[in-house]
Amino acid sequence: MGHALIENRHGLVVQANATAATGRAERETALTTVDRHDPGSERRLTLGADKAYDTSDFVAAMRQKCVTPHVAQKIKGSAIDGRATRHAGYGMSQRKRKLVEEVFGWANTIAGMAKVKVRGVRSVRHAFTIAMAAYNLIRMPRCWLRPEPRRTAERQVRSRSRGARRARGHRNFRADAAAADLAQRIMIDDLWHGLADPK
Repeated sequence: MGHALIENRHGLVVQANATAATGRAERETALTTVDRHDPGSERRLTLGADKAYDTSDFVAAMRQKCVTPHVAQKIKGSAIDGRATRHAGYGMSQRKRKLVEEVFGWANTIAGMAKVKVRGVRSVRHAFTIAMAAYNLIRMPRCWLRPEPRRTAERQVRSRSRGARRARGHRNFRADAAAADLAQRIMIDDLWHGLADPK
């Protein structure tokens, strides 16, 4: 099963991993992923996650790592108390954590992760990591695209219509997205062929 750690601002993947599917694989991998992402850090971090991570062991381990667990609360027996939920950042993390579902949705429908063409945890981890890198390539142009500055009324009348200006403003984004899509398809195809026919 694949695991991804994203940042809240733009939804870019910062850590990716794939492990065998077990009942505790998600929580165990989350602990190692946080260590790998920010090893030995003493600054306070926050980590958003769904209800599957709402266990006393996971929450306690996160707090020992100087990480505030912004985990969705279970209806009964939740390990999350008011220390986390009383802050506005908890609600923001709960809204932003859904961005990771877009990552897995893209990986399954576009990158072919719903039914991988390789076997073995190591090969699947390699394919999943490349897919996450390709997702970032597609996401980055959208994150960095800025709208054109507004023109004065006189210049707007003399120039084109608003619809034409919008189309021109988004032309570069469409070109970047098409190039990134082609790049990720080539990367994934090359990866699959290389793993299927090792030299």
